[in-house]
Amino acid sequence: MLVLATTTPGEPEIFASLQGEGPSIGRSVAFVRLSRCNLACRWCDTPYTWHFSGDNRPHRDGVTHDRAANQLTLSEEEVARRIAAFGKPRLVVTGGEPLLQGKALARMLAHLPDMAVEVETNGTIAPHADLDPLIGQYNVSPKLAHSGNTADLALPPERLAQWAAEPRAIFKFVIAEPADLEEVLALAFRYAIPNQRIWLMAEGTDTVTLATRQRWLAELCLQHDMNLSPRLHIALYGDTRGT
Repeated sequence: MLVLATTTPGEPEIFASLQGEGPSIGRSVAFVRLSRCNLACRWCDTPYTWHFSGDNRPHRDGVTHDRAANQLTLSEEEVARRIAAFGKPRLVVTGGEPLLQGKALARMLAHLPDMAVEVETNGTIAPHADLDPLIGQYNVSPKLAHSGNTADLALPPERLAQWAAEPRAIFKFVIAEPADLEEVLALAFRYAIPNQRIWLMAEGTDTVTLATRQRWLAELCLQHDMNLSPRLHIALYGDTRGT
C-alpha cells in the first residue's frame, strides 16, 4: 500500500501537468504526490503532506492539517492504474519524501514498466534496493540552513557523498538570499559536485517573490556556471494542489 497526499478529501494527488522545476522543466508528465516527510522545512510549499494536527515542528504559516482529509492509502495496483490512465511516457514521484515508501513504490512501478521515472527527494534516504533499478533520474534537493532543519538531519555526509557519485542524480537547491549560495558552494566543493549538475531555484510561492529573486539568482548562475530553475507551475497555475 502507498500513502498519498490528497487534492481534496478522498481524492489522491495523482495528476498530469508540465514539470515545473529542474532539468525536465516543461515536459508533459504524470505526477503522484506521496505523503509523509522526515524533514520539516519552515517554507515548505506542501505542508499538508506532513504538518498534521499535533505536529509542533515549525512552519511559517503556523497552520496544521487534518491527517484524515489530507492523507489516504491506496493499493500499488490502483495507483499505477490511475497513473497509466493519463497516457504519459514520464512519471514524476514527489512528496513529502517519496523514498520513505521505497519498497511499496517499487511494487507500484513494476506495473508501469514502460514509463521513465523521476523521483524528487530531499537526499537524506537511500533508495530501496528494489526501487533503484526502476528510476531514471533523481532530483536531489538538499535542504540548506534557512530551511530550519539541522545539518545532522538534512545533510548526512554519507548520503550526500553517495548522491554525488550517482550519475542519475542532479542537485536542486532552494535559495532565499544571495548568501545561501555560499552553503551550496561549500557542499559542491566538499562532495565534488560539478556546478553543471546544480540547479538553483528561488524560494517562493507567488510570482512577484519568484520574479524578484530570480533576477539576482540568474546572475549568480551565470557567475558560477550553474543552472537556473524557474517554478513554472507557480507561474501557470499559482500555488495550488494537483498542478
